[in-house]
Amino acid sequence: MNADHPADLVRDVARRRTFAIISHPDAGKTTLTEKLLLFGGAILMAGTVKARKSARHATSDWMEVEKQRGISVTSSVMQFEYDAHTINLLDTPGHQDFSEDTYRVLTAVDAAVMVIDAAKGVEAQTIKLLEVCRLRATPIITFVNKMDREVREPLALLEEIESVLRIDCAPVTWPIGMGKSFRGVFDLRHDRLVRFTPGEERRAEDTELIEGLANPRLDALYPGEMAALRHDVDLIRSASSPFELAEFLAGRQSPVFFGSGINNFGVQEILRALVEWAPPPQSRDGTARMVAPTEAPFTGFVFKIQANMDPRHRDRIAFFRVCSGRYVPAMKVQHQRMGRELKLSNVMTFMANERVQSEDAVAGDIIGIHNHGQLQIGDTLTEGEALQFKGIPYFAPELFRVARPRDPFKAKQLQKGLQQLGEEGAIQVFETAVGNTLLLGAVGQLQFEVVAARLAAEYKVDAIYDDAGIATARWLTYPDEKVRRDFERDRAASLATDVDGNPVYLAPNRFNLQVAMERWPQVGFHATREHGQRVAHAAPA
Repeated sequence: MNADHPADLVRDVARRRTFAIISHPDAGKTTLTEKLLLFGGAILMAGTVKARKSARHATSDWMEVEKQRGISVTSSVMQFEYDAHTINLLDTPGHQDFSEDTYRVLTAVDAAVMVIDAAKGVEAQTIKLLEVCRLRATPIITFVNKMDREVREPLALLEEIESVLRIDCAPVTWPIGMGKSFRGVFDLRHDRLVRFTPGEERRAEDTELIEGLANPRLDALYPGEMAALRHDVDLIRSASSPFELAEFLAGRQSPVFFGSGINNFGVQEILRALVEWAPPPQSRDGTARMVAPTEAPFTGFVFKIQANMDPRHRDRIAFFRVCSGRYVPAMKVQHQRMGRELKLSNVMTFMANERVQSEDAVAGDIIGIHNHGQLQIGDTLTEGEALQFKGIPYFAPELFRVARPRDPFKAKQLQKGLQQLGEEGAIQVFETAVGNTLLLGAVGQLQFEVVAARLAAEYKVDAIYDDAGIATARWLTYPDEKVRRDFERDRAASLATDVDGNPVYLAPNRFNLQVAMERWPQVGFHATREHGQRVAHAAPA
């Protein structure tokens, strides 16, 4: 057990803030991540996502394929100190083809920052991500980005967020102008104007504040714009709900900030809101009971596995969310799924792919554990108690490919690469019962392209990817052994196992799936399964 004074643990947990940044692609999420790190003092100069030819790339986009494409395809974890708090920031892929990685990350955070492109408003991927946040009642701070461009009217944006995302908006700052005439924002809580200066590459330490909406200096500076601002502020104060902390913490209301991430404008306000309003680590459902973050015994779960963060060492890192207690170096824990003792040595904290050996971690922290194949997504580690933290599910893929190496002598390397990328969750990997063929299953086409690029770069395997002739997959559950044997005999050609050994039905078309389900009503066909939980002998759902 950990020797730790209870008051120290309570204090350290209260200082943690763990959040994800979510958005549709190109809304400016990775740029905002960079600027939050900049204001947190974690980096001296922000890398720009656009300047792909420059040597500087976004800190959170560390994979070669991300640098080439200028997009995030994997989640990054970054820890830094700000205002006497330890911030754990998780950047997620915005592209819908990588939504599973984002869903997993959302199980590991206590809050989220939603980035909205002020020109485009609410987009499809934002709607999906907010649905996942809503399942967990995750508190959300909204950042309306790119106000330095010609964008939509702020009131229309707020109405759209409220009606499409079904969440109440509470504006905290309000913009003055847009594009070339963007002057700054009015801080509704502190009754002051924060002036905007374009082109701020580094931290803006001396942003000018002008107190009071009636201040004559505002009329002197912006004679043509003040009447509209005063009208808007009056309207907002009378018509929209004021910010209420309890409503925000319940996931029903979102405080809204306006700004320009690329210009460092409005970023510091987001950090302050996270420290001031976002919840510290919360109690978590361990199936057997709720686990409080300030309990002394160490617990947590694996929500992500990343292969080859250091290609020279062929490493695999399990990203682990601490749920309670305190990590101490070389401590021994119980691996619940395998019923085995595990020694935690050389544990790390992260700045994207930069790692620092961790000497200490408490609830809310994300640590990296070297993984030699023993850890899977969804695995729970405790100091002995039988717990299983609830995870987010795998979704049945809709796209399938058969991979074969151009060089037949590389077949083993291909198999190893696919196995590891399957464990990581970058792609779903299935092995057919007949012929033992490896199939790749994906939510989106881009996943195949990224896996092909990573197999070539990290495993030195050039492969050919043929269409597999499969429309969809379902995980199977059986009420008893007899039904299992009979079904497997009847449907042998359509059966496979996933990377965790769970039985899967591969349907060549929707009609085939429908017929199988009607003919075998006692067999459970599942479009999702939860990470780390075997489904083979569960009752049908």
